[in-house]
Amino acid sequence: MAMLSRAQAGGLTRCVVVFEAGDPPREGSVAFWTPGADGPPEGAGEPGELTVAVADADGGVSARTVPVLRVPVRDAVPMLGRARGDGAAHPSAAFWGAVTLVALQLVARGRILPGVSESGFDAWRVGPLDPQDMQRIRELAAAMPAEARAVPLPGRSPLELPDANGLVRAFLDAVADGMPRTPAAVRAAGGTAFAAVRPQRVPELREWAREVAAGTDSGVRISLRLDWALPGVPAGQAGSGSSEPSAPGTADPYDADPHTGDLPAGGLRTGDVDAPAEGGVFRAVVQVHSLSDPTLVTDAGDLWRSPDHRFGQRAHIDITVGVRRAARVWPPLERLLQAAVPDEVVLSDDEVAELLAAASARLTAAGVDVHWPKDLVRELTARAVVGGTDAPPSDTASFLGGDRLLGFNWQLALGGDPLTEAEMDLLAEAHRPVVRLRDRWVLVDPGMARKARSRELKPLTPIDALGAALTGVAEADGERVEVAPGGWLDALRQRIADPDGGREPLPQPPELAATLRGYQLRGLRWLARMTSLGLGGCLADDMGLGKTITLIALHLHRQAAGATRGPTLVVCPASLLGNWEREIERFAPGTAVLRFHGPRRSLEGVDGGFVLTTYGTMRLDADTLGGHRWGLLVADEAQHVKNPRSETARALRQIPAGARVALTGTPVENSLSELWSILDWTCPGLLGTLSGFRRRFAGPIEAGEDPEAAERLSRLVRPFLLRRRKSDPGIVPELPDKTETDRPVALTREQAGLYEAAVRESMTRIHTSGGMARRGLVMKLLTSLKQICNHPAQYLDETRPRLPGRSGKLELLDELVDTIIAEGGAMLVFTQYVAMARLIERHLADRGVPTQLLHGGTRVQRREEMVRRFQDGEVPVFLLSLKAAGTGLNLTRADHVVHFDRWWNPAVEEQATDRAHRIGQTRPVQVHRLIAEGTVEDRIAAMLRVKRELADAVLRPGDPELSELTELTDAELADLVELRAAGPGEEPAGKGNRR
Repeated sequence: MAMLSRAQAGGLTRCVVVFEAGDPPREGSVAFWTPGADGPPEGAGEPGELTVAVADADGGVSARTVPVLRVPVRDAVPMLGRARGDGAAHPSAAFWGAVTLVALQLVARGRILPGVSESGFDAWRVGPLDPQDMQRIRELAAAMPAEARAVPLPGRSPLELPDANGLVRAFLDAVADGMPRTPAAVRAAGGTAFAAVRPQRVPELREWAREVAAGTDSGVRISLRLDWALPGVPAGQAGSGSSEPSAPGTADPYDADPHTGDLPAGGLRTGDVDAPAEGGVFRAVVQVHSLSDPTLVTDAGDLWRSPDHRFGQRAHIDITVGVRRAARVWPPLERLLQAAVPDEVVLSDDEVAELLAAASARLTAAGVDVHWPKDLVRELTARAVVGGTDAPPSDTASFLGGDRLLGFNWQLALGGDPLTEAEMDLLAEAHRPVVRLRDRWVLVDPGMARKARSRELKPLTPIDALGAALTGVAEADGERVEVAPGGWLDALRQRIADPDGGREPLPQPPELAATLRGYQLRGLRWLARMTSLGLGGCLADDMGLGKTITLIALHLHRQAAGATRGPTLVVCPASLLGNWEREIERFAPGTAVLRFHGPRRSLEGVDGGFVLTTYGTMRLDADTLGGHRWGLLVADEAQHVKNPRSETARALRQIPAGARVALTGTPVENSLSELWSILDWTCPGLLGTLSGFRRRFAGPIEAGEDPEAAERLSRLVRPFLLRRRKSDPGIVPELPDKTETDRPVALTREQAGLYEAAVRESMTRIHTSGGMARRGLVMKLLTSLKQICNHPAQYLDETRPRLPGRSGKLELLDELVDTIIAEGGAMLVFTQYVAMARLIERHLADRGVPTQLLHGGTRVQRREEMVRRFQDGEVPVFLLSLKAAGTGLNLTRADHVVHFDRWWNPAVEEQATDRAHRIGQTRPVQVHRLIAEGTVEDRIAAMLRVKRELADAVLRPGDPELSELTELTDAELADLVELRAAGPGEEPAGKGNRR
């Protein structure tokens, strides 16, 4: 049929529109007619006549034959869709336009099912429909104008119009039946059935189609009601309040709530509750629920006995098919199919136990709810109790570090009230799924009975018991179970649960030559609490919040008690040795300080005070350090041992101490395994083995598979990790603002040419490579592009290059240097490339700007001298290698920080920035991140903005790594490195973010 022109379609929407159903549904048509016209409307369709009901002049209604234009539903759909929003359209046209929209939405959602029409033709129809869909259809039917269904039913007097709901469903089916049938559908389907436009006779597929629809789109659904009858009480009557069967098509009076399925006890009656359970009989009764009207509920037996039920003509078939599907899930229901009416079946005790154990959940998953009698209580719960019967230890610290085991037992409760030992024995000895407890009949599934019989679980070590108490869960008998700590263990849990809280009165040590801020005093209280219990901790405050002085205060506090007195060993990066020594001399004057570093290092005579060493020295002299008695062992910048398999981490674990404390501003940089490494050192065994930690926490959290895993891990680690940020309310209100700005720069012509050439050449090689070779090429490309963005001379490795005019970044840096020096400011310039730092140093020297450069090869004494010169204002520009100088240094003379190139880890950049933005800073700090526009740096900057926030609940990893980028597909990689101009839709760089 010819397509309707826009003008014809617009004219037809002004007509009265009625729908004529067909068999199969796609053969239906839409008829258009104009009141008072002598002929059919103009348009592409089949002219004809139709009998319609029209209003008479005297107010009555009569049948009249009118000329119409019939258009197949498929061809009418586009025009009707436009009529919905056409204010000039006839109400009937607008109505069918609204129904058309619903039909198209259902088809787009895939809500179509195969079926066989009454005449035996292949037909698609809408379904399955959820309750919201059904409600929308009912609302449409209620709003149908009389003209939209003005074709009277034949042979009825007086005139009767068709049911609006049925007509809407028929139209939806007509649209659904036509949509999947395209010229290519037959080829794609491999046959004509359900694909060809011409009707195909397939009566042999009728049962198959019913089977497909059963349980998903039938007119009814079934559920099972479990009745229990005691001796002398007729099943099905006791508890119903009446011996008469309920009327089909109404809410069953036996059923207390047809919406929820909560039922009274079938067979429990006043005066019978003391009868012995041994005589009770269970039966499963099939209940029928109407999908179109949730209030219609009845028993299958009652429905079969009543021909006037309101569940539809297909109800018997749908119920039988539904039972057949349920029997596939739970075989005992097959006995229902052997009866003339699939209404009820008597169950054995073993079958009831199976239903209680697992079959009920399988049936529910298959769409068949199982309802238990209300008066048969199902409130039995089980949890595992750890330490409930154990006496509190006299020395908690030695106990937690010892090898004594804690009792771990099942505790059952009825309605939340724990059962007594006698009641547990009664459950253990029960041979039926119904037990009399506390004057109530209680349903007992096999799992609960097993727990009552085998109450003792494998005992837990103290640290495992503490972990279970904190998370509230543990693994028992191969399953995750709820755990409740008992007695003293629960008191311990409450004591350490809030690391930043606690009410222990703890003044700062009188020997401390400073006044601790409030949050520092709380940190001291937490460290003292944890170390006194024999537990370690990680102080993970932001850089600059005073972790060093807090640790010095802890050392002084521990010297006041004989049990904790002893020397403190601090292991730190070499660059921090001088800072630690100065801070100790400043805040704990008179306390001995020894550097265990250099060629003449020795521990002779050490019996107190501080011993300072580096990670490298500690790794070399682990045996010497491990042979000494340490009251406290401190790992500063503990991220240096984030790899538990590294030689440094293994050496640190060999050194025994009365307590262990980790200091770091970044407990997680790339993965949760780093958090495990730090906390397993401070508190061995807390997080289990690394493989177990990855299975229980890291894997599910990082993959987003278990939302609750993050909360469990948070509860477990929170007491052992105190983390405060500068942005936290009340931490450092006097700290000046920090403003971060992305500074976009354009590539020079030379840079752009080098960039495009590097991309073109590398992508050709990457496209033909695989495995490790491909990963290496990707990393080489990314490094090359970053170097080109910095300066062509760095990429080309020129010996005495010309520097000015070749790099957009260097030009912007000149502007920043001139402005900042003119204003009397000072700046830190970080780059991850020492070669680039040397180029900047030479360039600024040529311009007469005093600078100094600190990198990984700078000796410790030289570093300390550089820090002093910068802090004293002798040098306004401090060039620093990000990796060598990103932690530990106090450079509060700077009020500007420049990241010349991006380290693709925001935590590392933040640590570097915190060399200036820390306690002691009195001026606002400006952070400038130089980003080459339209390059890979621009794309990575966008990634960092998205991934910058770590999940506070667990400190989840959020940092892009080169290893991740090497796994990109060729297309993704090409998009990442493509050189392009900043588009109007991109977020403008340079937008400041004040924090």
